[in-house]
Amino acid sequence: MSGLVSIIVPVYRAQLYIAQTIEMVRRQTWENWELLLVDDRSDDGSVKAIEEALAAYPHHSIKDIPEEAERIEEYQWDDRRRILLICKRNNEGAAKARNTGLSVAAGRYIAFLDADDIWFADKLTKELAFMEEKQAGFVFSAYEFGDEAGQPTGKVVHVPPQLTYHKALSRTVIFTTTVLIDRKIIQDTLIRMPAVPSEDTATWWQILRGGHTAYGLDEVLAIYRRPAKSLSSNKFKAVKRIWNLYRRQEGLSVAASAFYFVFWAYRATVRRI
Repeated sequence: MSGLVSIIVPVYRAQLYIAQTIEMVRRQTWENWELLLVDDRSDDGSVKAIEEALAAYPHHSIKDIPEEAERIEEYQWDDRRRILLICKRNNEGAAKARNTGLSVAAGRYIAFLDADDIWFADKLTKELAFMEEKQAGFVFSAYEFGDEAGQPTGKVVHVPPQLTYHKALSRTVIFTTTVLIDRKIIQDTLIRMPAVPSEDTATWWQILRGGHTAYGLDEVLAIYRRPAKSLSSNKFKAVKRIWNLYRRQEGLSVAASAFYFVFWAYRATVRRI
Protein backbone atom coordinates (compact mmCIF):
# COMPACT_ATOMS: atom_id res chain seq x y z
CA MET A 1 0.00 0.00 0.00
CA SER A 2 1.17 3.50 -0.74
CA GLY A 3 -0.47 6.86 -0.24
CA LEU A 4 -0.18 10.19 1.49
CA VAL A 5 -1.50 10.39 5.04
CA SER A 6 -2.73 13.81 6.17
CA ILE A 7 -2.28 14.11 9.94
CA ILE A 8 -4.55 16.78 11.42
CA VAL A 9 -3.60 18.27 14.80
CA PRO A 10 -5.81 20.96 16.40
CA VAL A 11 -3.55 23.23 18.42
CA TYR A 12 -4.77 25.22 21.40
CA ARG A 13 -2.62 25.99 24.42
CA ALA A 14 -0.29 23.17 23.41
CA GLN A 15 3.00 24.93 24.07
CA LEU A 16 4.25 22.23 26.43
CA TYR A 17 3.69 19.35 24.02
CA ILE A 18 3.74 20.55 20.42
CA ALA A 19 7.48 20.23 19.72
CA GLN A 20 7.32 16.64 20.99
CA THR A 21 4.28 16.03 18.79
CA ILE A 22 6.11 17.23 15.68
CA GLU A 23 9.16 15.10 16.40
CA MET A 24 6.95 12.09 17.14
CA VAL A 25 5.33 12.36 13.71
CA ARG A 26 8.72 12.77 12.04
CA ARG A 27 9.78 9.44 13.55
CA GLN A 28 6.91 7.50 11.99
CA THR A 29 8.09 4.49 10.02
CA TRP A 30 5.51 5.40 7.36
CA GLU A 31 7.23 8.33 5.67
CA ASN A 32 4.60 9.51 3.19
CA TRP A 33 2.76 12.00 5.35
CA GLU A 34 1.90 15.65 5.78
CA LEU A 35 1.40 17.22 9.19
CA LEU A 36 -1.31 19.90 9.37
CA LEU A 37 -1.02 21.91 12.59
CA VAL A 38 -4.17 24.02 12.93
CA ASP A 39 -3.70 26.71 15.56
CA ASP A 40 -7.06 27.75 17.01
CA ARG A 41 -5.91 31.21 18.09
CA SER A 42 -3.86 29.93 21.02
CA ASP A 43 -3.21 32.54 23.69
CA ASP A 44 -0.03 30.89 24.97
CA GLY A 45 3.26 30.28 23.19
CA SER A 46 2.02 27.48 20.94
CA VAL A 47 2.67 29.24 17.63
CA LYS A 48 6.12 30.39 18.70
CA ALA A 49 6.98 26.85 19.83
CA ILE A 50 5.85 25.50 16.45
CA GLU A 51 7.85 28.10 14.54
CA GLU A 52 10.95 27.29 16.55
CA ALA A 53 10.49 23.57 15.94
CA LEU A 54 9.86 24.01 12.21
CA ALA A 55 12.98 26.12 11.73
CA ALA A 56 15.01 22.90 11.80
CA TYR A 57 13.01 21.19 9.05
CA PRO A 58 13.35 21.87 5.30
CA HIS A 59 9.75 21.20 4.24
CA HIS A 60 7.41 23.45 6.12
CA SER A 61 5.25 26.50 5.61
CA ILE A 62 3.05 28.85 7.59
CA LYS A 63 -0.33 29.85 6.23
CA ASP A 64 -2.81 32.34 7.64
CA ILE A 65 -6.03 31.13 6.04
CA PRO A 66 -9.73 31.58 6.79
CA GLU A 67 -11.48 28.69 8.48
CA GLU A 68 -13.77 28.23 5.48
CA ALA A 69 -10.86 27.60 3.07
CA GLU A 70 -11.83 25.02 0.47
CA ARG A 71 -9.26 25.48 -2.30
CA ILE A 72 -7.03 22.59 -1.40
CA GLU A 73 -4.83 22.93 -4.48
CA GLU A 74 -3.41 26.22 -3.22
CA TYR A 75 -1.63 24.43 -0.40
CA GLN A 76 -0.31 21.29 -2.15
CA TRP A 77 3.21 20.39 -3.11
CA ASP A 78 5.03 17.15 -3.84
CA ASP A 79 7.44 16.83 -0.93
CA ARG A 80 6.76 13.97 1.44
CA ARG A 81 6.91 14.67 5.16
CA ARG A 82 5.75 18.24 4.77
CA ILE A 83 4.65 20.27 7.77
CA LEU A 84 2.10 23.05 7.49
CA LEU A 85 1.09 25.48 10.21
CA ILE A 86 -2.37 26.92 9.63
CA CYS A 87 -3.25 29.91 11.79
CA LYS A 88 -6.99 30.36 12.17
CA ARG A 89 -8.36 33.85 12.51
CA ASN A 90 -10.90 32.95 15.18
CA ASN A 91 -11.04 30.54 18.09
CA GLU A 92 -13.85 28.11 17.29
CA GLY A 93 -12.97 24.85 18.99
CA ALA A 94 -11.42 21.51 18.05
CA ALA A 95 -14.16 20.40 15.64
CA LYS A 96 -13.81 23.40 13.34
CA ALA A 97 -10.03 23.32 13.65
CA ARG A 98 -10.03 19.72 12.43
CA ASN A 99 -12.44 20.66 9.63
CA THR A 100 -10.06 23.40 8.54
CA GLY A 101 -7.30 20.81 8.38
CA LEU A 102 -9.54 18.48 6.39
CA SER A 103 -10.27 21.24 3.88
CA VAL A 104 -6.55 21.74 3.29
CA ALA A 105 -5.52 18.07 3.41
CA ALA A 106 -3.95 16.63 0.26
CA GLY A 107 -3.74 13.02 1.42
CA ARG A 108 -5.91 10.04 0.57
CA TYR A 109 -5.85 9.05 4.23
CA ILE A 110 -6.85 11.16 7.23
CA ALA A 111 -5.38 10.63 10.69
CA PHE A 112 -6.29 12.67 13.75
CA LEU A 113 -3.82 13.41 16.53
CA ASP A 114 -4.32 15.60 19.59
CA ALA A 115 -1.28 17.62 20.56
CA ASP A 116 -0.92 16.07 24.02
CA ASP A 117 -1.33 12.43 22.94
CA ILE A 118 1.40 10.02 21.87
CA TRP A 119 1.78 7.76 18.83
CA PHE A 120 4.05 4.75 18.65
CA ALA A 121 6.54 5.00 15.78
CA ASP A 122 4.82 2.28 13.73
CA LYS A 123 1.27 3.53 14.29
CA LEU A 124 0.60 4.57 10.69
CA THR A 125 2.43 1.62 9.15
CA LYS A 126 0.42 -0.94 11.14
CA GLU A 127 -2.93 0.76 10.67
CA LEU A 128 -2.45 1.13 6.92
CA ALA A 129 -1.56 -2.56 6.63
CA PHE A 130 -4.61 -3.45 8.76
CA MET A 131 -6.81 -1.22 6.60
CA GLU A 132 -5.61 -2.98 3.46
CA GLU A 133 -6.13 -6.40 5.05
CA LYS A 134 -9.73 -5.58 5.99
CA GLN A 135 -10.43 -3.56 2.82
CA ALA A 136 -11.78 -0.96 5.22
CA GLY A 137 -12.34 2.76 5.05
CA PHE A 138 -12.30 3.36 8.81
CA VAL A 139 -9.94 1.74 11.35
CA PHE A 140 -8.91 2.44 14.93
CA SER A 141 -6.68 0.78 17.51
CA ALA A 142 -6.32 -0.03 21.19
CA TYR A 143 -4.60 2.51 23.41
CA GLU A 144 -3.14 2.91 26.88
CA PHE A 145 -3.74 5.61 29.46
CA GLY A 146 -0.70 7.69 30.33
CA ASP A 147 0.08 10.05 33.20
CA GLU A 148 0.68 13.78 32.84
CA ALA A 149 4.22 13.09 31.62
CA GLY A 150 2.93 10.69 28.99
CA GLN A 151 4.27 7.61 30.78
CA PRO A 152 2.11 4.48 30.36
CA THR A 153 0.06 3.55 33.42
CA GLY A 154 -0.64 -0.07 32.45
CA LYS A 155 -4.35 0.62 31.91
CA VAL A 156 -5.08 -0.57 28.37
CA VAL A 157 -8.34 -0.03 26.49
CA HIS A 158 -8.94 -2.97 24.17
CA VAL A 159 -11.13 -2.61 21.11
CA PRO A 160 -13.64 -4.91 19.39
CA PRO A 161 -12.89 -6.38 15.93
CA GLN A 162 -15.51 -4.16 14.35
CA LEU A 163 -18.23 -1.66 15.14
CA THR A 164 -21.43 -0.94 13.30
CA TYR A 165 -23.64 2.05 14.06
CA HIS A 166 -25.90 0.39 16.63
CA LYS A 167 -22.99 -1.29 18.39
CA ALA A 168 -21.12 2.00 18.58
CA LEU A 169 -24.01 3.76 20.28
CA SER A 170 -23.44 1.73 23.44
CA ARG A 171 -19.69 2.35 23.72
CA THR A 172 -17.30 5.23 23.10
CA VAL A 173 -14.27 3.02 22.58
CA ILE A 174 -13.01 4.78 19.44
CA PHE A 175 -10.19 7.09 20.57
CA THR A 176 -9.69 10.00 18.16
CA THR A 177 -5.91 9.78 18.17
CA THR A 178 -6.08 6.17 16.89
CA VAL A 179 -8.42 6.77 13.95
CA LEU A 180 -7.40 6.38 10.29
CA ILE A 181 -9.84 7.05 7.42
CA ASP A 182 -9.63 6.38 3.67
CA ARG A 183 -11.20 9.27 1.76
CA LYS A 184 -11.67 7.09 -1.33
CA ILE A 185 -14.20 5.07 0.64
CA ILE A 186 -15.62 7.64 3.08
CA GLN A 187 -16.66 11.05 1.82
CA ASP A 188 -15.39 14.25 3.42
CA THR A 189 -18.97 15.27 4.18
CA LEU A 190 -19.13 12.38 6.67
CA ILE A 191 -15.66 13.10 8.10
CA ARG A 192 -16.36 16.77 8.80
CA MET A 193 -17.06 17.16 12.50
CA PRO A 194 -20.24 18.80 13.80
CA ALA A 195 -19.71 21.67 16.24
CA VAL A 196 -21.22 19.90 19.25
CA PRO A 197 -19.78 18.64 22.54
CA SER A 198 -18.07 15.25 22.01
CA GLU A 199 -17.72 16.12 18.35
CA ASP A 200 -15.44 13.15 17.71
CA THR A 201 -17.96 10.59 18.93
CA ALA A 202 -20.68 12.34 16.92
CA THR A 203 -18.46 12.04 13.84
CA TRP A 204 -17.83 8.31 14.24
CA TRP A 205 -21.58 7.74 14.61
CA GLN A 206 -22.16 9.93 11.58
CA ILE A 207 -19.81 7.80 9.48
CA LEU A 208 -21.24 4.52 10.75
CA ARG A 209 -24.80 5.72 10.28
CA GLY A 210 -23.83 6.30 6.65
CA GLY A 211 -23.46 2.55 6.21
CA HIS A 212 -19.75 2.09 6.95
CA THR A 213 -18.13 -0.26 9.46
CA ALA A 214 -15.21 0.63 11.74
CA TYR A 215 -12.56 -2.07 12.21
CA GLY A 216 -10.60 -2.30 15.45
CA LEU A 217 -6.94 -3.32 15.62
CA ASP A 218 -6.55 -4.60 19.17
CA GLU A 219 -2.95 -3.51 19.54
CA VAL A 220 -1.80 -0.51 21.55
CA LEU A 221 -0.51 2.11 19.12
CA ALA A 222 -1.13 5.28 21.13
CA ILE A 223 -1.08 6.73 24.63
CA TYR A 224 -3.86 8.92 25.96
CA ARG A 225 -2.24 11.44 28.27
CA ARG A 226 -4.53 11.99 31.25
CA PRO A 227 -3.50 14.52 33.93
CA ALA A 228 -3.60 13.32 37.53
CA LYS A 229 -6.50 15.47 38.70
CA SER A 230 -10.05 14.93 39.84
CA LEU A 231 -12.40 13.78 37.11
CA SER A 232 -15.65 14.21 39.10
CA SER A 233 -16.82 17.32 37.27
CA ASN A 234 -15.77 15.86 33.92
CA LYS A 235 -17.84 12.74 34.60
CA PHE A 236 -21.02 14.78 34.95
CA LYS A 237 -20.22 16.67 31.76
CA ALA A 238 -19.54 13.41 29.92
CA VAL A 239 -22.93 12.05 30.99
CA LYS A 240 -24.67 15.20 29.79
CA ARG A 241 -22.77 15.18 26.49
CA ILE A 242 -23.57 11.57 25.65
CA TRP A 243 -27.24 12.00 26.52
CA ASN A 244 -27.48 15.09 24.32
CA LEU A 245 -25.83 13.20 21.47
CA TYR A 246 -28.47 10.49 21.70
CA ARG A 247 -31.39 12.90 21.87
CA ARG A 248 -30.29 15.86 19.73
CA GLN A 249 -27.64 14.60 17.34
CA GLU A 250 -29.04 11.12 16.66
CA GLY A 251 -32.70 11.93 17.30
CA LEU A 252 -33.28 8.84 19.43
CA SER A 253 -36.35 8.45 21.62
CA VAL A 254 -36.06 8.68 25.38
CA ALA A 255 -36.45 4.91 25.67
CA ALA A 256 -33.79 4.17 23.04
CA SER A 257 -31.46 6.75 24.54
CA ALA A 258 -31.86 5.20 28.00
CA PHE A 259 -31.20 1.72 26.60
CA TYR A 260 -27.91 2.70 24.96
CA PHE A 261 -26.96 4.95 27.87
CA VAL A 262 -27.02 2.09 30.38
CA PHE A 263 -24.54 0.07 28.36
CA TRP A 264 -22.42 3.16 27.64
CA ALA A 265 -22.21 4.04 31.35
CA TYR A 266 -21.19 0.52 32.31
CA ARG A 267 -18.45 0.30 29.69
CA ALA A 268 -17.20 3.82 30.39
CA THR A 269 -16.87 2.98 34.08
CA VAL A 270 -15.02 -0.28 33.46
CA ARG A 271 -12.67 1.40 31.00
CA ARG A 272 -11.55 3.99 33.53
CA ILE A 273 -11.18 1.77 36.61
